Amino acid sequence: MNLTLLRNATLRLELAGQTVLIDPMLGERHTLPSFGGLEANPTVPLPVPPDAALHGVTLLVVSHLHPDHLDAAALAALPRDLPLLCQPGDEATLRGHGFQHVTPLQDSLTLQGLTFTRTVGEHGSGEILSRMGHAMGFTLRAPGEPSLYWAGDTVLIPAVRETIAREQPDVIVTHSGGAALGGTLIIMDAAQTVDVLRAAPDATVVAVHLESLDHCATTRADLRNAAQAAGVAARLLVPQDGETLTLA
Repeated sequence: MNLTLLRNATLRLELAGQTVLIDPMLGERHTLPSFGGLEANPTVPLPVPPDAALHGVTLLVVSHLHPDHLDAAALAALPRDLPLLCQPGDEATLRGHGFQHVTPLQDSLTLQGLTFTRTVGEHGSGEILSRMGHAMGFTLRAPGEPSLYWAGDTVLIPAVRETIAREQPDVIVTHSGGAALGGTLIIMDAAQTVDVLRAAPDATVVAVHLESLDHCATTRADLRNAAQAAGVAARLLVPQDGETLTLA
Protein backbone atom coordinates (compact mmCIF):
# COMPACT_ATOMS: atom_id res chain seq x y z
CA MET A 1 0.00 0.00 0.00
CA ASN A 2 1.23 3.46 -0.91
CA LEU A 3 -0.31 6.36 0.99
CA THR A 4 0.31 9.89 -0.29
CA LEU A 5 -0.70 12.87 1.81
CA LEU A 6 -1.61 15.71 -0.51
CA ARG A 7 -2.74 18.22 2.14
CA ASN A 8 -4.97 18.25 5.21
CA ALA A 9 -7.14 15.10 4.97
CA THR A 10 -6.69 14.64 1.21
CA LEU A 11 -5.01 11.29 0.61
CA ARG A 12 -4.24 9.03 -2.32
CA LEU A 13 -4.21 5.33 -1.46
CA GLU A 14 -2.74 2.91 -3.99
CA LEU A 15 -3.51 -0.70 -3.17
CA ALA A 16 -4.69 -3.89 -4.88
CA GLY A 17 -4.46 -2.26 -8.29
CA GLN A 18 -6.77 0.64 -7.32
CA THR A 19 -6.14 4.31 -6.56
CA VAL A 20 -8.49 5.84 -3.98
CA LEU A 21 -8.74 9.60 -3.50
CA ILE A 22 -10.07 10.59 -0.07
CA ASP A 23 -11.62 13.94 0.87
CA PRO A 24 -10.32 16.11 -1.97
CA MET A 25 -9.56 19.73 -1.08
CA LEU A 26 -7.82 20.90 -4.24
CA GLY A 27 -8.10 24.70 -4.09
CA GLU A 28 -5.25 27.15 -4.04
CA ARG A 29 -4.03 28.74 -0.83
CA HIS A 30 -6.51 31.14 0.81
CA THR A 31 -9.51 30.16 -1.34
CA LEU A 32 -11.65 29.24 1.71
CA PRO A 33 -12.69 31.47 4.61
CA SER A 34 -10.97 31.50 7.97
CA PHE A 35 -12.21 28.94 10.51
CA GLY A 36 -10.23 30.27 13.46
CA GLY A 37 -10.01 34.00 12.80
CA LEU A 38 -6.31 33.93 11.91
CA GLU A 39 -6.10 33.70 8.11
CA ALA A 40 -7.98 32.35 5.13
CA ASN A 41 -7.76 28.65 4.35
CA PRO A 42 -6.06 26.51 3.30
CA THR A 43 -2.97 28.10 4.83
CA VAL A 44 -0.56 26.20 2.56
CA PRO A 45 -0.60 25.44 -1.17
CA LEU A 46 -1.44 22.08 -2.71
CA PRO A 47 1.94 20.41 -3.41
CA VAL A 48 0.89 19.18 -6.87
CA PRO A 49 -1.48 20.48 -9.56
CA PRO A 50 -5.06 19.18 -9.27
CA ASP A 51 -4.69 17.09 -12.43
CA ALA A 52 -1.74 15.28 -10.85
CA ALA A 53 -3.79 14.63 -7.70
CA LEU A 54 -6.50 13.07 -9.88
CA HIS A 55 -4.22 11.08 -12.18
CA GLY A 56 -5.15 7.40 -12.23
CA VAL A 57 -7.86 7.68 -9.55
CA THR A 58 -10.36 4.81 -9.73
CA LEU A 59 -12.51 5.53 -6.66
CA LEU A 60 -13.49 8.58 -4.60
CA VAL A 61 -14.34 8.72 -0.91
CA VAL A 62 -15.99 11.82 0.58
CA SER A 63 -16.40 11.39 4.33
CA HIS A 64 -18.55 14.51 4.79
CA LEU A 65 -19.31 17.77 3.05
CA HIS A 66 -17.27 20.31 5.01
CA PRO A 67 -15.30 22.48 2.57
CA ASP A 68 -11.90 21.32 3.84
CA HIS A 69 -12.90 17.81 2.71
CA LEU A 70 -14.65 18.70 -0.56
CA ASP A 71 -14.10 22.21 -1.88
CA ALA A 72 -15.21 24.12 -4.96
CA ALA A 73 -11.96 23.39 -6.77
CA ALA A 74 -12.47 19.65 -6.28
CA LEU A 75 -16.05 19.91 -7.47
CA ALA A 76 -14.82 21.66 -10.60
CA ALA A 77 -12.11 19.07 -11.30
CA LEU A 78 -13.49 15.67 -10.28
CA PRO A 79 -14.73 13.37 -13.06
CA ARG A 80 -18.42 12.73 -12.57
CA ASP A 81 -18.26 9.11 -13.75
CA LEU A 82 -15.95 7.85 -10.98
CA PRO A 83 -17.49 5.63 -8.28
CA LEU A 84 -17.93 7.67 -5.10
CA LEU A 85 -18.48 6.44 -1.54
CA CYS A 86 -20.05 8.77 1.03
CA GLN A 87 -21.81 8.66 4.35
CA PRO A 88 -25.57 8.09 4.36
CA GLY A 89 -27.41 11.35 3.98
CA ASP A 90 -24.87 13.02 1.69
CA GLU A 91 -25.73 11.08 -1.46
CA ALA A 92 -28.48 13.44 -2.68
CA THR A 93 -26.18 16.46 -2.48
CA LEU A 94 -23.40 14.65 -4.33
CA ARG A 95 -25.76 13.41 -7.02
CA GLY A 96 -26.99 16.98 -7.30
CA HIS A 97 -23.42 17.95 -8.17
CA GLY A 98 -23.60 15.53 -11.09
CA PHE A 99 -21.80 12.47 -9.71
CA GLN A 100 -23.27 9.47 -11.48
CA HIS A 101 -22.21 6.55 -9.27
CA VAL A 102 -22.70 7.59 -5.64
CA THR A 103 -22.98 4.84 -3.02
CA PRO A 104 -23.68 5.60 0.64
CA LEU A 105 -21.59 3.39 2.91
CA GLN A 106 -24.31 2.01 5.15
CA ASP A 107 -22.24 -0.72 6.77
CA SER A 108 -19.83 -2.84 4.70
CA LEU A 109 -19.41 -3.24 0.96
CA THR A 110 -16.82 -4.49 -1.48
CA LEU A 111 -16.07 -2.32 -4.47
CA GLN A 112 -13.33 -2.99 -7.03
CA GLY A 113 -11.87 -5.64 -4.71
CA LEU A 114 -11.68 -3.28 -1.71
CA THR A 115 -13.85 -3.91 1.36
CA PHE A 116 -14.94 -0.78 3.21
CA THR A 117 -16.73 -0.80 6.56
CA ARG A 118 -18.10 2.43 7.98
CA THR A 119 -16.96 3.36 11.48
CA VAL A 120 -18.36 5.67 14.13
CA GLY A 121 -16.77 8.97 15.10
CA GLU A 122 -17.74 12.23 16.76
CA HIS A 123 -16.65 15.52 15.19
CA GLY A 124 -16.46 17.30 18.54
CA SER A 125 -18.51 17.08 21.71
CA GLY A 126 -21.45 18.75 23.40
CA GLU A 127 -23.06 21.67 21.60
CA ILE A 128 -20.20 21.84 19.10
CA LEU A 129 -20.91 18.25 17.99
CA SER A 130 -24.50 19.15 17.13
CA ARG A 131 -23.22 22.06 15.02
CA MET A 132 -20.55 20.05 13.21
CA GLY A 133 -22.81 17.23 12.03
CA HIS A 134 -21.79 13.71 11.15
CA ALA A 135 -18.50 12.58 9.60
CA MET A 136 -17.74 8.95 8.87
CA GLY A 137 -14.59 6.92 9.17
CA PHE A 138 -13.95 3.50 7.66
CA THR A 139 -11.84 0.40 7.74
CA LEU A 140 -10.38 -0.88 4.48
CA ARG A 141 -9.23 -4.39 3.67
CA ALA A 142 -7.90 -5.94 0.46
CA PRO A 143 -6.13 -9.25 -0.21
CA GLY A 144 -2.38 -9.01 0.26
CA GLU A 145 -2.53 -5.48 1.69
CA PRO A 146 -2.21 -4.12 5.24
CA SER A 147 -5.53 -3.46 6.93
CA LEU A 148 -6.29 0.21 7.45
CA TYR A 149 -8.50 2.18 9.83
CA TRP A 150 -9.10 5.74 8.61
CA ALA A 151 -10.64 7.37 11.66
CA GLY A 152 -11.71 10.57 9.91
CA ASP A 153 -12.81 13.78 11.58
CA THR A 154 -13.34 12.53 15.12
CA VAL A 155 -12.05 13.04 18.60
CA LEU A 156 -10.95 10.00 20.59
CA ILE A 157 -14.14 8.43 21.90
CA PRO A 158 -14.90 4.91 23.19
CA ALA A 159 -16.16 3.85 19.74
CA VAL A 160 -12.74 4.61 18.24
CA ARG A 161 -11.04 2.50 20.88
CA GLU A 162 -13.59 -0.27 20.26
CA THR A 163 -12.85 -0.21 16.52
CA ILE A 164 -9.12 -0.51 17.20
CA ALA A 165 -9.63 -3.41 19.61
CA ARG A 166 -12.05 -5.24 17.32
CA GLU A 167 -10.34 -4.72 13.97
CA GLN A 168 -6.66 -4.81 15.07
CA PRO A 169 -5.66 -2.71 12.03
CA ASP A 170 -2.13 -2.69 10.72
CA VAL A 171 -2.35 1.03 9.92
CA ILE A 172 -4.42 3.76 11.58
CA VAL A 173 -4.82 7.19 9.99
CA THR A 174 -5.68 9.91 12.51
CA HIS A 175 -6.69 13.51 12.02
CA SER A 176 -4.37 15.04 14.57
CA GLY A 177 -4.23 18.80 14.02
CA GLY A 178 -6.03 19.71 17.25
CA ALA A 179 -8.67 21.78 15.46
CA ALA A 180 -11.02 23.43 17.92
CA LEU A 181 -14.11 25.60 17.85
CA GLY A 182 -15.09 27.63 20.88
CA GLY A 183 -12.39 25.88 22.86
CA THR A 184 -13.79 22.42 22.05
CA LEU A 185 -11.68 19.91 20.14
CA ILE A 186 -13.29 18.69 16.91
CA ILE A 187 -10.48 16.34 15.84
CA MET A 188 -7.65 14.70 17.77
CA ASP A 189 -4.70 16.61 19.18
CA ALA A 190 -1.25 15.34 20.18
CA ALA A 191 -2.40 13.82 23.48
CA GLN A 192 -5.26 11.91 21.88
CA THR A 193 -3.03 10.67 19.07
CA VAL A 194 -0.56 9.35 21.64
CA ASP A 195 -3.48 7.56 23.31
CA VAL A 196 -4.32 5.93 19.95
CA LEU A 197 -0.72 4.72 19.72
CA ARG A 198 -1.00 3.24 23.21
CA ALA A 199 -4.34 1.58 22.35
CA ALA A 200 -2.85 -0.04 19.23
CA PRO A 201 0.61 -1.30 20.24
CA ASP A 202 1.09 -3.28 17.01
CA ALA A 203 -0.17 -0.64 14.56
CA THR A 204 1.56 2.08 12.60
CA VAL A 205 -0.23 5.41 13.10
CA VAL A 206 -0.14 7.94 10.27
CA ALA A 207 -1.11 11.41 11.47
CA VAL A 208 -2.55 13.89 8.95
CA HIS A 209 -4.88 16.97 8.96
CA LEU A 210 -1.99 19.09 10.24
CA GLU A 211 -0.60 22.56 9.46
CA SER A 212 -3.06 23.39 6.69
CA LEU A 213 -6.03 25.11 8.39
CA ASP A 214 -6.03 28.12 10.67
CA HIS A 215 -7.96 26.45 13.50
CA CYS A 216 -5.51 23.54 13.78
CA ALA A 217 -3.14 24.39 16.62
CA THR A 218 -1.17 21.12 16.83
CA THR A 219 1.96 21.07 14.66
CA ARG A 220 3.92 18.16 13.31
CA ALA A 221 6.70 19.00 15.78
CA ASP A 222 4.22 19.03 18.69
CA LEU A 223 3.02 15.59 17.71
CA ARG A 224 6.47 14.08 17.28
CA ASN A 225 7.62 15.55 20.60
CA ALA A 226 4.60 14.15 22.44
CA ALA A 227 5.12 10.70 20.92
CA GLN A 228 8.82 10.79 21.79
CA ALA A 229 8.05 11.74 25.39
CA ALA A 230 5.55 8.86 25.61
CA GLY A 231 7.97 6.33 24.14
CA VAL A 232 5.79 5.52 21.11
CA ALA A 233 7.47 7.61 18.40
CA ALA A 234 8.82 4.56 16.53
CA ARG A 235 5.29 3.68 15.37
CA LEU A 236 4.22 7.20 14.39
CA LEU A 237 4.54 8.57 10.87
CA VAL A 238 3.80 12.25 10.23
CA PRO A 239 4.14 12.81 6.49
CA GLN A 240 4.80 16.15 4.86
CA ASP A 241 2.42 17.43 2.21
CA GLY A 242 3.18 15.57 -1.02
CA GLU A 243 5.03 12.73 0.74
CA THR A 244 4.34 9.09 -0.13
CA LEU A 245 4.60 6.34 2.48
CA THR A 246 4.94 2.67 1.58
CA LEU A 247 3.15 0.60 4.21
CA ALA A 248 3.67 -3.15 4.48
